[in-house]
Amino acid sequence: MSGDELIATPKRTQDLIRKHGLTLKKSLGQNFLIDQNTLQKIVGAAELDASKGALEIGPGIGALTQHLAVRAGKVVAVEIDQRLIPILQETLEPYPNATVVHGDVLETDLAKLFAENFQGVSRVSVVANLPYYVTTPIIMKLLEDKLPLENIVVMIQKEVAERMAARPGKKDYGSLSIAVQYYCEPELVAVVPHTVFIPQPNVDSAVIKLKVRDRPPVEVADEAFFFEVVQAAFTQRRKTIYNNLGSRFFTKETKTELEKLLQQLDIDPSRRGETLSIEEYARLSGALRQFLG
Repeated sequence: MSGDELIATPKRTQDLIRKHGLTLKKSLGQNFLIDQNTLQKIVGAAELDASKGALEIGPGIGALTQHLAVRAGKVVAVEIDQRLIPILQETLEPYPNATVVHGDVLETDLAKLFAENFQGVSRVSVVANLPYYVTTPIIMKLLEDKLPLENIVVMIQKEVAERMAARPGKKDYGSLSIAVQYYCEPELVAVVPHTVFIPQPNVDSAVIKLKVRDRPPVEVADEAFFFEVVQAAFTQRRKTIYNNLGSRFFTKETKTELEKLLQQLDIDPSRRGETLSIEEYARLSGALRQFLG
């Protein structure tokens, strides 16, 4: 790509916004990236080649889509804002391997989208600059739908990326860390300053790579209950695991049984939720499920 063709420059971005009379919507998290270095880091982390596909969520005016189309064999970009479709048709016209779909990814049947668009590619990765306000719901949908994904490489709010990658005992570690790490191996790729966007958001971003696991790192008999236990353990972060789980699963009369159960598992009842590893949560949810019948 020559400099004249690049979408992610301040001049080209502002020209496109003016040409199409576009008013950017804060409610949709519309902050357009204007930094080539960051785009190259995002695309590089996704490990794409001509045999692979990329699903992009929220392509905006096509800055990242352009780089994906150069690297991947097939790109599908899902855009919620109807006003951006004509701009994308213009900016992506040189890239026949890029398809734009108008829709809300949270309402989209992604299994069907994959079946219709990614036949003939070896692996698919999600690569996106996600709006802050829907980051967690989108990532959890991608993981819970159990799509055949290789990687999820997304630019998101820095604090959220840090929570996803946090290890036990760290202040950022919580139910989101465990949910993401159950399905993926997280890696922080880069911190991105707010100055490389038009308009500039109030906080810095980070690029995180989630390598989707072939199988979870722990075996649980009931995934839904496992995540219920994890959520309960973090209900009130300042409270002990004994108090949080006791409030959720036991009565005043039966709470002493929880203390015995925790001691049998070699988990000190006075520990807080953020100190337990994913392996400890797996053992705990299994024992609790058996105890509660």
